[in-house]
Amino acid sequence: MARSRFHRQVQEDTVGTSPENLVTLLDPAGEASEAYRSLRTGLLYAVAGAPPTVTLITSPGLKDGKSTTCANLAVVLAQAGKETLVIDGDLHQPSLHKIFGVPNVNGMVNVLSGEYNLSEVWEVCTEPEPRLKLLSTGPLPPNPAELLISGRFAQLIGQTRSRFDYVLIDSPPTGSVSDPMIIATQADAVLLVLNSRGTSRGSLRRAMRDLEAVGANVLGTVMNKALKAETGSYGYRY
Repeated sequence: MARSRFHRQVQEDTVGTSPENLVTLLDPAGEASEAYRSLRTGLLYAVAGAPPTVTLITSPGLKDGKSTTCANLAVVLAQAGKETLVIDGDLHQPSLHKIFGVPNVNGMVNVLSGEYNLSEVWEVCTEPEPRLKLLSTGPLPPNPAELLISGRFAQLIGQTRSRFDYVLIDSPPTGSVSDPMIIATQADAVLLVLNSRGTSRGSLRRAMRDLEAVGANVLGTVMNKALKAETGSYGYRY
């Protein structure tokens, strides 16, 4: 990706839906945790003098590890003393509540419908990191794209900007639905998570084309599920 401003590789990371995926909490001194901290540094310094406040985390396809990457990046941002909100914007197959081990009863959908205020439904999702909050999806709507394209979603993102240092939004894959492109119009930046053993160049090109069509600021890629033999433990490259 010649136009990407940075690229990170993260060591082998099992993608799933359980607190075990929070390697940055379970093994903070490990190589994978160090790779996420390297990703944090890349994000904070990707745009000189103006790091993105709201970042969309998406991927070209399923099982690329975007939700796990989003969750662990949120943890290391909070560990750096930043007030951080992670939003589950996947209104089709949400998973962040499972990763953090919290219930998904009320969330973003309830805020957008006017039932609750933002501060009434977020979860302080990890006891060791009170600076980290999770906004889960809440009940899944029948028309996710129409809900996201509404003015209420834009208002919600505006509220998060005034309350948090950093906001990360997990979304469905770009190849599945139009939701990521809608969310990207409200974000300052986009990170594309790739599966080193599964993402094809064709799907990456399609994802880039679709995001650029809505004016998304694609900062770069995160190479997930990279083996030690491929990276020499962990690493990054521009």
